Amino acid sequence: MLTRRASTPMDEIARAAGISRATLHRHFAGRDALIRALEDYGIAQCGQAMDAARLDEGDAADALRRLIAEAEPVAAVLAFLFTENQLFEDGEINAGWAELDARLGALFRRGQEEGDFRIDLSAAWLTEAFYGLIGAGAWAVHEGRVARNDLHHSIAELLLGGIRRSMEK
Repeated sequence: MLTRRASTPMDEIARAAGISRATLHRHFAGRDALIRALEDYGIAQCGQAMDAARLDEGDAADALRRLIAEAEPVAAVLAFLFTENQLFEDGEINAGWAELDARLGALFRRGQEEGDFRIDLSAAWLTEAFYGLIGAGAWAVHEGRVARNDLHHSIAELLLGGIRRSMEK
């Protein structure tokens, strides 16, 4: 529900979940608690996708393709979290994001060090681009503009097409 409309009121969330508002409030004291729980869930799911993608195995481009495939099931949650201002307003960013960023940044730096990825784009920028494309892809699938079966290919080809180092002089 929140991935489709971030401002959805708690009573509508409860209705969509098939529970009463009181039951929802027993689990989450308010909207902030719900959003924070979703953040923890999304971070955990993304971490599991990184584990499953085996980021340290093979070349960086193949590892990135595996990560894109593994991240697809959590793409809608990441799209919501990536755009949820509430998570970034108080200055206290969940340490889980830093860990995810570090793992993804290490993958991009490895690709740069191996000579496969462009070095004029920072690993931090490529990390943000990854999150942005995953989120945009989730929205495009949700809105019916992109077929779910095309998502992995579309993201991988756009991202890798833009970051691959050209061997032309």
